[in-house]
Amino acid sequence: MMIMIRSIIRPEKADAVLAALMDAGFPAVTKYAVAGRGKQRGIKIGEVTYDELPKVMLLSVVNEADKEFVIETVMDTARSKGKGAFGDGKIFISEVEESYTISSGVKEPAAEEVAA
Repeated sequence: MMIMIRSIIRPEKADAVLAALMDAGFPAVTKYAVAGRGKQRGIKIGEVTYDELPKVMLLSVVNEADKEFVIETVMDTARSKGKGAFGDGKIFISEVEESYTISSGVKEPAAEEVAA
């Protein structure tokens, strides 16, 4: 089975996470500039409240067997020093039922089909 990993991280950590994934053998990543807020509900500076903070979303699809390794790679690289900090990000996992290569129209085999 294929797994989609969506990592929402601080923008200043994006290049380091992309490099760590590349070095670990997972070069296929889609990168989005996004904005949002988590439990901290934004940040207040003086009288101004910024309730949507810039973030980066990295989207990767990997074999289920690689899921934990990729998650740990992202977490270890994206986490602020020490125990981390509010706003370091979030990772969402979902199953991928099918995928297709647009140029050829070919359906990609599921991991179970390749192993059989």
